Amino acid sequence: MKTPAKVLTLLAALTALPLHAQQVAYTGATVWDGSGTPAIPGATLVVEGGRVVSLSTDPPPAGATVVRLDGRWIIPGLVDSHVHVSGRWAPEGVTDPGQRVVEELRLWARYGVTTVNSLGDEPADAFQLRGDPLDGPVRARVMVAGPVIAATTEAAARTAVDANADAGVDWMKIRVDDNLGTTAKMPWDAVHGVLDQSDRRGFRTATHLFYQDDAKRLLRDGSDLVAHSVRDGDLDTETLALLRERGVCTVPTLTRELSTFVYAQRPDWFDDPFFTRWAHPGEVARVSEPAFRDAMAASPAAARYRVALGQAQRNLKALVDAGLPVAFGTDAGPAGRFPGYFEHLELSLMVEAGLTPAQALYTAAGGAADCLRLDDVGVLAPGRWADFLVLDADPLADVANARALNQVYVGGRPVSSSIPTSLWQGCDPGTELPSRSYACSAPKRRSSQVSRCRC
Repeated sequence: MKTPAKVLTLLAALTALPLHAQQVAYTGATVWDGSGTPAIPGATLVVEGGRVVSLSTDPPPAGATVVRLDGRWIIPGLVDSHVHVSGRWAPEGVTDPGQRVVEELRLWARYGVTTVNSLGDEPADAFQLRGDPLDGPVRARVMVAGPVIAATTEAAARTAVDANADAGVDWMKIRVDDNLGTTAKMPWDAVHGVLDQSDRRGFRTATHLFYQDDAKRLLRDGSDLVAHSVRDGDLDTETLALLRERGVCTVPTLTRELSTFVYAQRPDWFDDPFFTRWAHPGEVARVSEPAFRDAMAASPAAARYRVALGQAQRNLKALVDAGLPVAFGTDAGPAGRFPGYFEHLELSLMVEAGLTPAQALYTAAGGAADCLRLDDVGVLAPGRWADFLVLDADPLADVANARALNQVYVGGRPVSSSIPTSLWQGCDPGTELPSRSYACSAPKRRSSQVSRCRC
């Protein structure tokens, strides 16, 4: 994010004031509000107390602090409906488990992802970070699903649902998949136990799946969210009808497939400054190891998932063409799936599948909010949280322009774009690190692969 000096001064002043003590009018930008309606040129977005007060072309209210954004674009912060929060992506110098989760959520926010729905196996500290992040470091909002339920009997499934419900999860999560024929699927009586008990307890269930026949049965039995694309064939009329009848959203997670084969060769995006600015250097190094790449290149599963990506893209286009709801999601967070940047790769893969930039962005804004039943994020409308991105280029002309981040706001508070070098262990003067990585806030030399820094 590149922020002019005058804006930096203003941001510092705003940050120093109590959140509810200021009314700020962002003027002059073209605002796309995330609802699917056309963008508004020369708009005035008024924010107070962390929430949107108004969006119009009226002059700023008397007494408001004015931030001029002529020539820029404003869109809602991205909402990812399927991630996995763990804390693994925090800088190595952060050792407290709870703080590691905070730093991971800050990483998502730096890339413009302001709300994440974590679908399973989060650390206990993540539960404490739900709600509205009005104090402390500015970070992404988070929801959790708790332990993924992997019971093998109906009774055990109901017990697991009760345990998760009592722990206060937001979702239930199950997996119905044989991992390309290498493992046993969850028994259907256990699946029924989860779906029925979740409904009894007032919770919705997200289901990991791969095969269309499983999708049909899950939809009939009461699944509330298809957490991955069907990837074994084109969606047929019966599946489309079930999705429409139940009003169930599909989360494509195209980058999940990408991550299974893309590191067989060095990805071009390893040279993207937007990636390298905050990319975890240890993970970049891990997936760049020759042995890791050779194993991925030789993997039969990787070859099959490469095919599955194309199938998922075709099914995404079919869903959108049929007018069925799609919730943006990436499955980012596990190893090799870089939080924040994978969301931008997902948008590009969606456009590659045949969606317009506006259609792709809608799934990550109002579309995702609707699917998650969130009425205070996803759309820039009065009363909703002021989670938004300021961009230097038009994302509706080219979805890659969503990477032209000038500033990110969560609840009206600006997101810091830097991480203190003290949080990164083992960085000595002259250490080589990936270009513009967060391990090095003051690069002395830049190339396409490495920088030298002083820590």
